[in-house]
Formats: sequence, C-alpha cells, structure tokens
Amino acid sequence: VHQIHWLPCNFIDERVFLNKDNHTETRLIHREAILQFGQKGDAPVNPNVITFLINRSKLDLLQYVEGVEAEQLKCELHRYSTEGSYVRWPVLGAREYNQWFTCILRHSRGLFTITSFLRRPFDQPPPGRPDYHKWPPIPNREVLTTTVAMVIKTQTPSVKARLKFQQKLHCQFDVDHKGAKVTVEWHKQHHGERTKLFSYNRHTGQTQGSGVGLRAFAAGDASYTLASTMISSEGTYICSVSVNPLFGRVDINLQIEEPPHVSLNVGPSLSLVEGNKRKIVCGANSYYPRDVEIIWYKQDPAMLDTPHPRSLENVFLSYHKENQDMTFSLSGFFYLQASLRDSGKRFTCSVSHQSLKVDIKISVRCAWEENFFLQRKKPLNFQASTECAMT
Repeated sequence: VHQIHWLPCNFIDERVFLNKDNHTETRLIHREAILQFGQKGDAPVNPNVITFLINRSKLDLLQYVEGVEAEQLKCELHRYSTEGSYVRWPVLGAREYNQWFTCILRHSRGLFTITSFLRRPFDQPPPGRPDYHKWPPIPNREVLTTTVAMVIKTQTPSVKARLKFQQKLHCQFDVDHKGAKVTVEWHKQHHGERTKLFSYNRHTGQTQGSGVGLRAFAAGDASYTLASTMISSEGTYICSVSVNPLFGRVDINLQIEEPPHVSLNVGPSLSLVEGNKRKIVCGANSYYPRDVEIIWYKQDPAMLDTPHPRSLENVFLSYHKENQDMTFSLSGFFYLQASLRDSGKRFTCSVSHQSLKVDIKISVRCAWEENFFLQRKKPLNFQASTECAMT
C-alpha cells in the first residue's frame, strides 16, 4: 500500500478581538500548512509554510486512512480551545501544559470523516482566562511537533436509507492511553430540535438510552443502530466523544429515500371502439421525498430508440397525496381516444425520482386490425406491458 508521508492542509487560524461595541468577535484566517508524518527533527517538506509534524506514537493516524491516496483526502486544521480547563494529559513524558489542534480529514467521495486531536507540549503556563482570548502566535515557517491524542471516525458521514430497514450509523474512537475516562453520546438534530439518544460513561458505567452495543464499545466501536427507519428518522446524528479536556464529534446526515411503486389503471388488455375515450392513469405511490416527475409520451415502434421522444399534451396531474406513513402518491393521466392513426403506437409513462438511478417506465401498446371479409372494423386491442428498472 502506498504510504502517505504528508498532506497539504488548510489551517483556519483565529483572531479573537473586541469590536467597537465591546462584543467578542472571531476573525478566521486561512493559512497554508502541511501535515507531515515522521519523527521529531525531520526537515519539513515545504519550509515556506507552517508544518504540523506528527510524531509516530501509540495512536497512528495513518492506519485510519490505509489504502487511500493522498489526492483523495481533504485536510483541515484548527486551533482547539480547552475553554479554560487545563489538565495534564496522562501519557508517559507528558508536560504540564499543551497546545491543542484539531485535524479533520474527509474523503473526497464522502467515504469517511476523521477528526483527530493533535497535542503539542508547551512550557508556558496558561493565561488566567480562556486561551482563545490570546492565542500564541504561529509564524509562517513554524514547525509544530505534535502527537495524536484522540481520534473519532465515521464511515457513514452521509446515509440514504430505505423505509423500514435496519440502519447502522458508524462511529469509532481511540485514545492514546489506557483507562481513559471516556464519555460517548449520540444526539439527533432535526429542524432545530436536539434529542439525546444515548450516553455512556466508561468511568462510572452509567448508561442512558439504547442503540449502542457495549461489548463493541470496549474495542472503540460506538456505532448506533436504528432498528427500523421511518420518515421521522431523518436528520443529523451526532456521535460525540469526550475525554477531559477534549470534546470531539462527527456528524452523520441521514436521509430517507423510498422509490415509487408505479402502476397503470388498465389490465393486461383493453378494448376500445374507434372514437371512444378512456382515461389512462399512471400512478406513482408510496415514495419519499415529495419531488417526483411523471411524463407521458408516445412513440412509433419504428422509432423506439429515439433519445428524446415526443411528450403527450393534455396530460393532467393530481394533487400530491400524503399517506399515513408520511410517504406521497401522485398520478398523471390523459384521455386516450381510439384512432386508426395510433395503431402500433406505444404510450409510455416515465417516472423519475431521486431514489432511482433509472426512470421507471410502463407502456401500453395499441394494435389495430380490420376484417376484410366482413368489411367491419374490430375494436382496438391494447396490450399492456411493463418496463421497470428498480434500484
């Protein structure tokens, strides 16, 4: 496997100040930086920018991106404030004071999100107020030697789920020392409302809620399982891990997508006398979310491969109907008048929805025959066929 030695990063620095109204404001400053893996004293790969040099330690950040190319990772660095709480990090050789930074790695195709905490030993005692009021300056060519203290990862940063299915939301964590007093919580946030789903304190053993297996928790697996998804399951799920003085989280966006069930109101065959009309209805039922498109079009059998067939005029759409399970239904219909010129024509209903990779299509074909012996026209015979591509 190709080993990653360094990554270009966007270091979002902060300057906190009082504005003219004596209110605290934060100005974000985007700075170029390098995340470099190695040992203390290694030369920076780019001496002209800030280098965050990560020493090899018990907690190896590279194992969480194993098999991934550097070009597939987006790196973001931030300062981390302990909000005035200063605790000696309990690892061998740790100093009394530390500077903290967060490093967020995202896969370019959304396969995972990793939040890690970088610890930089610091000799100077903290100020008498929260550190963000006066961050220690970092020169442009500075090399900051750090180690990874804690990692949180999700392999499901964005999830699209079907209704009434079990869904697992992945969250794993690790800390660089044994016996860490870890607290894990799960919250759900939707439309401004925040609900606690689960919490566990490893030190006290106290548990609230359900959905997380405590056996897997010992190995750092804090994944949350929804037993059966509903429309109300949609929202942002937050897996948070805290070890004093650190608090980290990963967000998981869960979206429900239920494909429509498409049907016609005609059976396997349909007979019409020339000049008569029949209402032909294409129904899209039990889909979510609401946006759906129903198009009727007519094709000549000799031109079935036409990429842009002509859509029918005078097609009517019903109102959206909300079902008891909060899914939706919609129908699109037209009045088919039996006519000799439509003999052999195929009338197709095409339904598109964001849950479908390929549109669902259902067709009705019109055939015309004439009895020359009786000099009498037979009724139109419609053969119904389905062409569905379900995903």
